[in-house]
Amino acid sequence: MSIDTTGWSRRRLLKTGAAVGAGLALPYSFVRGAWAQDKAFCNNPTGDTVTLGFNVPQSGPYADEGADELRAFQLAVKHLNGEGDGGLVPLLKPSSLKGNGILGKKVAFVTGDTQTKSDAARASAKRMIEADKVIMISGGSSSGVAVAVQSLCQDAGVVFMAGLTHSNDTTGKDKRRYGFRHFFNAYQSGVALGPVLAEEYGKDRKAYHLTADYTWGWTQEESMKNATEEQGWETVQAVRTPLGAGDFSQYITPVLNSGADVLILNHYGGDMVNSLRQAVTQFDLRNKQANGKQFQIVVPLISELMAEGAGDAIKGILGTANWDWKLDNEASKTLTKSFGEAYGRPPSQAAQTCYAQTLLYANAAETAGTFYPPELIKALEGYEFDGLGNGPTLYRADDHQCFKDVLVVRGKESPTNQFDLLEVVKIVPRDTVTYDPSIFGGELGPYDVKGCAA
Repeated sequence: MSIDTTGWSRRRLLKTGAAVGAGLALPYSFVRGAWAQDKAFCNNPTGDTVTLGFNVPQSGPYADEGADELRAFQLAVKHLNGEGDGGLVPLLKPSSLKGNGILGKKVAFVTGDTQTKSDAARASAKRMIEADKVIMISGGSSSGVAVAVQSLCQDAGVVFMAGLTHSNDTTGKDKRRYGFRHFFNAYQSGVALGPVLAEEYGKDRKAYHLTADYTWGWTQEESMKNATEEQGWETVQAVRTPLGAGDFSQYITPVLNSGADVLILNHYGGDMVNSLRQAVTQFDLRNKQANGKQFQIVVPLISELMAEGAGDAIKGILGTANWDWKLDNEASKTLTKSFGEAYGRPPSQAAQTCYAQTLLYANAAETAGTFYPPELIKALEGYEFDGLGNGPTLYRADDHQCFKDVLVVRGKESPTNQFDLLEVVKIVPRDTVTYDPSIFGGELGPYDVKGCAA
């Protein structure tokens, strides 16, 4: 994959902004119509529509990501129903999508607010299943939310196509048969980023971690410790911070006298914006010397939305990303154009993964010829595909984790426009970030569950 930085001039942004107001073998063979249509399962759609549930953080520290996810979901539904320019529907290969809904039924959707809280997310998902009769749930920008909702969906017999979730646990110890993750994970971030950090900053470094105190932060910290210590770095200290803390000054102050010369911020969303800005502006860490070296800050998981919020503080900061709208491939260009014309801005990585998950679910249903979850799940397991912007991608059957290239990115020193804030410094091949599924444990569980139809 290569990078295209020419696509978003200010004139084009203003123009599209006006729109806001207004050949691989199938992994699963199937004889269409062979499945017994009277099989009882949760929320089997019997009318002329099928309802999907989009459960995103519309409030809380990850609300910006949630808003972009919701934009992407709405666009995906439009394209599945044959409206608009079709987006990536004709580009996904191999594909059974027809652009006439899913299995001939028009796609409808309901939304919920996870509030970036696991309990609220479960309550919202439960309401979608019981009251709105959704056949699939997607969304979320927190791994704590993803793990909680995924477990609920397994019990209910409803497929969960996870949105933005980066914890190793989602497709590790907490993996479920009914859950699938397109986004990459913390282990892959560490494997991709570690060698770049050693090359850029040297092998004799001392790191201090500030870590979001929940499943994603824990596994991100562990993955970064392993990756950097393998390069010769020393971990001086790791401190947990509450989600949504807002003011991180009390956590950054001890860094100054810790003996560390690198601060690793295992934060995301609004928390990352706040902690990075305080570290760079209030504490001026990047202009300080420690151990005879220039002090550095690392943010292992970065998005363009966070870069916007961080402003100048993001410049020069290294991290990883699942996707970038400037990737020079047909699918990335097509999605960026379609999303830009609809919303006046390029899609974030959160938007891209949610758009992809919606199409992948729909394609699995079309391939299986049924909404019956066990058969639909088998159509996703081992599915190798291209045409969604990440290059060749595998949905591994063993753990339902997607495997694709990982991007190492850096905040641009001289961005060309308000959205061109990150540069891709390295594309780490899929094979490099592939691992044995047994290292994270967990069991997928059964295909057949009693679910809500029991």
